Amino acid sequence: MPALFPLDRNAPSTLQQQVREHLVNAILNGFIAADRALPSCRNLAKNLNVARNTIVQVYDDLVSDGYLIARERRGYFVNPDLPAAQPAIPGTGHGSLPALDWTHRLKVSPGQQPNASLSHNWQRYRYPFVYSQLDSSLFPLDHWRKCWRDAVSVQAIKDWSSDRYDSDDPLLLEQLQRRILPGRGIQAHTDEILITVGSQQALYLLAQLLLDEKSCFGIEDPGYPSAAHIARLFGARVQSLAVDKEGLVINDRLSGCRAIYLTPSHQCPTTVTLPLERRQALLEQAELHDFLLIEDDYEMEMNFGSHPTPALKSMDNRGRVLYVGSLSKTLAPGLRLGFLVGPAPLIREARNLRQLMLRHPPLNNQRAVALFLSLGYHDTLVRKLAREFEQRARCLSDALQQHLPDCRASSIGGSSCWLTLPAGLDGTELKKRAADHGLLIISGDSYHIGAGLPTNTVKLGFSAIPLDRIEPGIRLLAEVKAELAKKQEKEGI
Repeated sequence: MPALFPLDRNAPSTLQQQVREHLVNAILNGFIAADRALPSCRNLAKNLNVARNTIVQVYDDLVSDGYLIARERRGYFVNPDLPAAQPAIPGTGHGSLPALDWTHRLKVSPGQQPNASLSHNWQRYRYPFVYSQLDSSLFPLDHWRKCWRDAVSVQAIKDWSSDRYDSDDPLLLEQLQRRILPGRGIQAHTDEILITVGSQQALYLLAQLLLDEKSCFGIEDPGYPSAAHIARLFGARVQSLAVDKEGLVINDRLSGCRAIYLTPSHQCPTTVTLPLERRQALLEQAELHDFLLIEDDYEMEMNFGSHPTPALKSMDNRGRVLYVGSLSKTLAPGLRLGFLVGPAPLIREARNLRQLMLRHPPLNNQRAVALFLSLGYHDTLVRKLAREFEQRARCLSDALQQHLPDCRASSIGGSSCWLTLPAGLDGTELKKRAADHGLLIISGDSYHIGAGLPTNTVKLGFSAIPLDRIEPGIRLLAEVKAELAKKQEKEGI
């Protein structure tokens, strides 16, 4: 706990009362660890500029009241047997003031926007068919530790310990330029690459640079809802664009957009791949109607069973495609390291805008990732993940055919599957019932941008769930689905 807090010497309450109130509030709010001694009476009295006897009396009273316990030769500690209490409202010794009303101060309220059904405690579920998480057993622990050791060598620390203001680790830029981007058919100079805190920051930077209240922002529907939320923050009108079994539908609805966000490699959430013919038609439409394309290649290297399709950016010779990539799906979601590729003038302004936010992503992380790429560990990891995910995808496909034959699965790509349930069966209700059985899935409406889309869909991820739990999990899901269908039939729904 901090050994310093404000005391009002002009307040009607005594200094002893104020010290007690601050300590009780800190204890009840959990700000003082039970295994850590409070400051000694002498030190706290010195820091607060009060008599030592004042602190002695407060500590003795708190011991008598059960808030503290005294341990010989060790000091005073929070009583571990103290019953849980409602958090106290911090006071100043002369009566607590009402908390500020923030509702009229906030110009935007992102928390009011619906998001994809994410679970912070997904690891507690026995059958986590979640998306954007990774089975920890697949993490390359030994290789990552070696890179971190190298990243904290004396020379490496000299390279990254200073503030680079707005620039990135040159080794990481070089590795992206030489190793990652060529695998997607992209050639770029280092001044056309910007490192970001995950792909989400790249989308935010682009929205702030390109959109305003006069802009129309197109997005696949179903699609990635956070991209739509970001566009709305800057006043843009969001236009939902149809998706079919081949991905984004190329039609007249694209013509009024200033920028279109799409996921052509593995459409989010249906996982279908946009064919080359549509990609070419899309580029022609972009040229004809003068709009930009934001390509989110979030699962850029997670391909198996067929030859990967080059990125849409690889077909762009006019600089209209802005490419967003991430290492979250391969290395670790919590690492939050992504990158943006685009024309140098745009990247220059994105770099300047990023500098106003956080200057640059942590350089020690950038160096560790750069070493991971340069030593070939990332290539090894991608091959391993492709094998693992192909095996899990095959297991999931077999389980779906065996236990859920009346459901239709889209092409299982990357690390997930889009499942269409029988007509009339609600994906949101199935998700709720499944959770009660330790089974975590994502309801399809989490990805709806506009209205009127069917609600009988769910998304099943398989990057986090162990292989031996996939079949039992799908078998359990089939049982839950059957119970829900029977309930709806009985109620005449």
